[in-house]
Amino acid sequence: MSRIGPLSGFPEWLPSQRIVEQHVLDHLRTTFELYGFAPLETRAVEPLSQLLRKGDTSKEVYVLRRLHDDGADIDEDALGLHFDMTVPFARYVLEHAGKLQFPFRRYQIQKAWRGERPQEGRYREFLQADIDVVDRDTLPFHYDIEIPLIIGDALRALPLPPIRVQVNNRKLCQGFYQGLGIPDPEAALRAVDKSDKVPPAVVAELLITTAGATEAQAKACLALAEIATEDTSFVDAVRALGVSDPLLDEGLDELVRVMEAAREYQPGLLVADLKIARGLDYYTGTVYETRMIGYERVGSICSGGRYDNLATEGDVRYPGNGISLGVSRMLGVLFGAGALSASRSVPTCVLVALPSEESRVACDRIAATLRRRGIATEVSPSAAKFGRQIRYAERRGIPYVWFPGDGGHEVDGAGGGEVKDIRSGAQVPADASTWTPPDEDLRPRVIAAY
Repeated sequence: MSRIGPLSGFPEWLPSQRIVEQHVLDHLRTTFELYGFAPLETRAVEPLSQLLRKGDTSKEVYVLRRLHDDGADIDEDALGLHFDMTVPFARYVLEHAGKLQFPFRRYQIQKAWRGERPQEGRYREFLQADIDVVDRDTLPFHYDIEIPLIIGDALRALPLPPIRVQVNNRKLCQGFYQGLGIPDPEAALRAVDKSDKVPPAVVAELLITTAGATEAQAKACLALAEIATEDTSFVDAVRALGVSDPLLDEGLDELVRVMEAAREYQPGLLVADLKIARGLDYYTGTVYETRMIGYERVGSICSGGRYDNLATEGDVRYPGNGISLGVSRMLGVLFGAGALSASRSVPTCVLVALPSEESRVACDRIAATLRRRGIATEVSPSAAKFGRQIRYAERRGIPYVWFPGDGGHEVDGAGGGEVKDIRSGAQVPADASTWTPPDEDLRPRVIAAY
């Protein structure tokens, strides 16, 4: 048998880390449903023709084929694992449009796969949590404001570092590039989107070689990308660059509306950052990227925006706006920094001590009584000395040990005995039908180290 080792880019959390992840996911579900989003899960695969039609993602898609398929020719009917939730969601909307009520609000918490180089916070298999709103023909602009505020609500109630949502509008950037006269504004968007990853000189070179910009035009693009404000003063900063275009004006107006509304609802959550462009071509207006304060080096943990043309069928369009939280990305960074952990590695709150194997049935009754009352309980795996059973509970982080009355031989199932808090050593008489642990001990807690 070959040596077993970790597979790079495919994270497997320890039980204590999985408890943290489950806590985060449960909270996200609750928050999304409070805002009226319905749950959805799409299939793991899509036709390659669908996955590759928007954006430069061909190098990242995993192709699915049978073991004995020679793979000589990969045609458009081949299947690939989805690299995000937006593309399969757009397909789902088109396929089920006749059964959906619009505007359609959905959340989707699911795995995705992307064949990129694994590094801190970047995986080849990862969990995402998405919310999107899709409408028929037109999507009101107020959703551009609502989407980032929902994520702000969801994350600020978790024991996570504070976040900052960087927001921009692709119309603003594209209009600016058009006003400059750059031949390929979309290529310019893709080049500027790399500003957080490469030096300005590299971005300038990309603007010249891929978008056809002159050196002066590239310099103006970099000047635009440097603008970042927590209020609407970005408008004056853009105007000072001396570029005009109707699409630029439209983008500025929309970004002002987003920033003004966010300042009323969650001051300080959003910052207008004009280097944010999003690399995927399906975005058409407002775009978002989110960073954890203190962990900016890992880049965005949550991103998205408006897409007006991703889902179309004949003359009917289904424009949408959504945002995707990289759950694995966010938690992987925090786990690696030792900044997030669980108070214990098991859900068990009580270990029922086992005086002897003959008393196991009675001990099982006590455990069943506690479980019916919502208290996670297990019975000791063996009738070892009580000291060893207590040490077993300590190793697993179980806070309480239950010692059955009368040696565990009661036949009425009343569940009397004594319960010991093994952290403090306090031991008191208790009855399984009435005893309740403190709320903070009932379930594992998420502990933040910052």
